[in-house]
Formats: sequence, structure tokens, C-alpha cells
Amino acid sequence: MITLHYLEDSRAQRILWLLEELDLEYELARYSRNAGSGLAPDSLKRVHALGKSPVITDGNLTLAESGAIVDYLAQRYGAKQLLPEHGTDIWWDYVYWLHYAEGSLMPPLLMRFVFERVKQAPMPFFVKPLVKKIVAGVNSAFLDKQIHTHLNFVADHLACHEWILGEQFSAADIQMSFPLETVISNPELADSYPRLQAYVAALQARPAYRKALKAGGAYRYGPAN
Repeated sequence: MITLHYLEDSRAQRILWLLEELDLEYELARYSRNAGSGLAPDSLKRVHALGKSPVITDGNLTLAESGAIVDYLAQRYGAKQLLPEHGTDIWWDYVYWLHYAEGSLMPPLLMRFVFERVKQAPMPFFVKPLVKKIVAGVNSAFLDKQIHTHLNFVADHLACHEWILGEQFSAADIQMSFPLETVISNPELADSYPRLQAYVAALQARPAYRKALKAGGAYRYGPAN
């Protein structure tokens, strides 16, 4: 039996979705974020030393990292449904997007999120204007440009493709879902990328995605209704 160690409002949601796409039996071990910090609880360290989510256990195997989990589940249980033929050009496209989602797209989005948290953190009133100025400077000089470069790249790719790998939905779409859902949840970014909005809406309309929402409960980046 597969167990998904599921932290609320996290990358674990797309693993739950993948389990539903593959129609696999699984158990959910639920974790709530620490009040105040919003970080994962220390109890996750009993499952994996880094204390992060998602983590799955499958028999004697304990596996962390979203990309590794997506690849493992897709290759072991869903190669025919969710993967292209191994060794073909489109297979290497799959490998690229699997790593691109977290290796290139997510880091500037995460940095922007962290800087926004810093800007909103409690601090002496006389320090706040300086912090806001620093955050605005970093955003304008580096992060905004990086983020829009990546979002234009993905939007341009999807302008010619229904799904990430073309006409067939794949595990690459599931891996790409989390960073793009965080983008669409931010109106400042979403309004500039209608193709990304439409793509995320198509992902969220899939029956297995809806089943995962019911199984996992409230999800910050999910559809409004």
C-alpha cells in the first residue's frame, strides 16, 4: 500500500492527484503547518530526515522530492497512461519538463514569495520602509524579469500545444501544475497570461484532479469552485 505523507497547501497535492489519475490504492498521512511559521511540523522528520512534503512510502521504499515521486509512480504504475515511449525525443521532452518545473521555474517564484513574507513580517516601524524598498529593488532588478522570462517561455510553448508534451496529457503536466497554480493564484501575474490561465483551468477540470481535491480537502491554489 502506498502512503502519501501529505502537508496541507503543498506540493503533495499534485502527488495526490497523480495517485488518483493512476487509480491506485493509497493512504493519506495528514500534516498541518505550524501556526505562525507556516512550516512543516517536526513530525515529518520521522518519515524523512529533511522533514519535507511530499514523501511517499511504498513497501520498503521511502521517497521524497516531487519530481522523483512523479517519475517513480508514473514509471512503475502508469507508463502506458502517462509517459511517452522511453528513449524517444518526446521522452526527453518529458525529462526536461519534469526537471524544469522545480529546477528553473519554481525558484524565482519561491524567492518572490519569501520576499513578500519578509515585507509583511513584524518589525519596528522605522525599519519597514527600508525593508519594503529593498524588496521592491530586488523584485524590479532581478525577480520580476526572471519570472516573466519563464512565464513567457511556458506560455509560448503552450500556444502550440494542448498539453506540455503535445496532444496527450502526461505526468509532465502534473509536475508543472504546482508552480503554474501559484502563478494563477496571483492576479498580478495571472492577468498577463491568459494561455496559462486556460491551461491551469484544463488541469483543474480533470476528474482525477477533482477527486484529489475531495480527498485532500481545502487547497490554497485550487479552483475557486
